[in-house]
Amino acid sequence: MIKLFNTLTHKIQAFKPIVPKKINLYVCGPTTYDYSHIGHAKSYIQFDVIVKYLRWRGFDVRYVQNITDIDDKIINRANEEKRKWDELALFFEKTYLEDMRQLNVTSVSKQVRATEHIPEMIEQIKGMVKKDIAYDIDDGVYFDISTFKSYGKLSKQKLDELKQHRVEPNTQKRNPGDFSLWKKAKPNEPFWNSPWGKGRPGWHIECSAMGEKHLGTTYDIHGGGIDLIFPHHEAEIAQIESLTSQPFVNYWLHNGFLMINNEKMSKSLNNFITIRDAFKKWGAMAVRFLFATAHYRSPINFTEASMASAKAGFEKLQNTHREAQRRMKELPSITVKDVQLRELKKRFAAAMDNDFDSPQASAVLFELCHLINSCGDRKILTKAVALFEEFTSVLGFVFEKNVEVPNAVADLVKQRESARKNKDWKRSDLLRAEIEKKGYAVDDTSSGAVIKKLEK
Repeated sequence: MIKLFNTLTHKIQAFKPIVPKKINLYVCGPTTYDYSHIGHAKSYIQFDVIVKYLRWRGFDVRYVQNITDIDDKIINRANEEKRKWDELALFFEKTYLEDMRQLNVTSVSKQVRATEHIPEMIEQIKGMVKKDIAYDIDDGVYFDISTFKSYGKLSKQKLDELKQHRVEPNTQKRNPGDFSLWKKAKPNEPFWNSPWGKGRPGWHIECSAMGEKHLGTTYDIHGGGIDLIFPHHEAEIAQIESLTSQPFVNYWLHNGFLMINNEKMSKSLNNFITIRDAFKKWGAMAVRFLFATAHYRSPINFTEASMASAKAGFEKLQNTHREAQRRMKELPSITVKDVQLRELKKRFAAAMDNDFDSPQASAVLFELCHLINSCGDRKILTKAVALFEEFTSVLGFVFEKNVEVPNAVADLVKQRESARKNKDWKRSDLLRAEIEKKGYAVDDTSSGAVIKKLEK
């Protein structure tokens, strides 16, 4: 049985989907006003691992993620750069999706844009105004948090305290903590027509409307970063449950924070790292390794040392896979039982069933690597490699294909390795140059030399 930590109950619970073997899941996506940063990578890689695992376990998962393509940040950035707001939003949406492709974040079933769901948002707001849980004032329509008695149940805050929480100062508001559902248009801002005049939706109503349209009134899992618990997810619950009188989501999953050298990532601290910057320095799979092998609820400290370790960890996996492909063609086949493989598969599943404990699952994967590297039987090695590919597929790793190396190049590589062992760096460099002349490159990794074909 799968168990997970539900933020709503603050407990580890047995997971029971509404419909057996089917899961509806929504994760809050990015606001597309800038290049995506490594905080986005952490969140979306970790939810990608969760979904890939659930599918490996036989669940039919419908995973919806939104794109917030209308927001104050988008409008402000477009004005600063004298660009059209929608062109800017689309540009950064495309760069985000390309970053996710390189990170092998492939589990999203449907990507939805906020601007394509304005009618659904207006209908929800109309319903709230009709029930007098929302009200129209000079600058927009607001949700009255005092009408939802369990407001604060996700973040474990008391309603009386939240009534004083100054989200958007406005003397016309019934409570200081009331939040915006519809923002009336200011000069030179994009707008849509509505019963309350020209304007645009507030942030919280966007996800409520998109989630309900694509997953229903009540669905299984809603996820996002821990920073979204309040006010965003708290507001979503209040909006939907006030309208429907039904539970909104059964299980809430939240990622832990990302720190950069023990500090919060911020442009003002000059430690803001985009996903693209990380690719240039360490490569996409090293970034994925760092986050995929960490527990989704744990905070992560992103440092040079942690990335160097992640890069080395991924190289070990890749070299194990590459070497095993070669050895499968050479080893004899003898009768050996594969009891150990079955046990490793059970332990991998048991780790992931326990609130998606990917660090423990990764430890099992590296045990499997050791078995592969020491295996002397072709049949067992073939089965072990198949299991290795299952595990690494769940964690989302992509390996480079083996390169067919001519004997002449292979001989030069062996000579170079011998020169390096003897610390003859001059000869090593000369041999590297010879290898490159023949159209190949050699990379020295912690697990040995890796040969790649140079692009013409």
